[in-house]
Amino acid sequence: MMQHQIPSKRRDASSKFQLPRTLVRPSFTEVPREALLAAAPNLGNVSLEFIRKNLLATAPQMLAGTAALSGFSPSHLPSSLSKSTLPPYISVPIYPLRSLANPSYPTHVLAISDTSFSGSEELHLIFPVHALILAAHCSKLPPLPPAAPHSSGNVHLPVLPLALPSAPAFSLIHSFLYTKSLSSVLTALFPVPPQFITALSQKTVRAALQSGADLHHLSAHLCNSCKGSVQILMTHTAHVKELWQDMVALGIDDAALWDTVELAYEIVLGALNLAVMAK
Repeated sequence: MMQHQIPSKRRDASSKFQLPRTLVRPSFTEVPREALLAAAPNLGNVSLEFIRKNLLATAPQMLAGTAALSGFSPSHLPSSLSKSTLPPYISVPIYPLRSLANPSYPTHVLAISDTSFSGSEELHLIFPVHALILAAHCSKLPPLPPAAPHSSGNVHLPVLPLALPSAPAFSLIHSFLYTKSLSSVLTALFPVPPQFITALSQKTVRAALQSGADLHHLSAHLCNSCKGSVQILMTHTAHVKELWQDMVALGIDDAALWDTVELAYEIVLGALNLAVMAK
């Protein structure tokens, strides 16, 4: 892989960084039909494109279903659990909110851990998910087991442990799969000018990638927001890389999201260049 060396006016080794010039997009495999049918047996031969469009249209109901499980104490649906306390399923009361009509409740819970973890007590971050959302976007996930039947006033969610390069980075992917909001992904990574985010779309992302002036403006804004701190910018760079690693591990093939990650990496590399050159 090509290496990008950030130039420096200083000669000491600590002022130089070796980073990949690009975050390479892997070769993608098709989403397995058996995974889709395991999540929704009535799909038959419905095309993946139609399934994804329908999922985006019904995302408000799915998000409402998740919200209906989030109104109770965190003890019912915790944000994290240790490996030693992972249950086979979590039973969550349904929180009735009058503003939520026709909610679609989650079917499973993902318990995400870091593959790089080496501590004595591994921590899993907990994410309620809908099986079809994962099946339609993550080609490297195996078919999920059947969802548990609901009982009166409760939803029973099978808990599925899953190791990824970065558990925190999965939160960005989790949100994106429901909302398809590129602006939410970019602003979660680092500061971005509000006027750029307002109308962010795949078209504007690609236009920025092709404009040296736009890339410089975005990089300068980031560098100034971080007060030229190379350490802070390296942290932002690590977050972009962690998101990329999770996307590769899950087999996510979404062109708009990949374009946005590519843009984020170009911005942060440019900001690092500016910060180091200013030293």
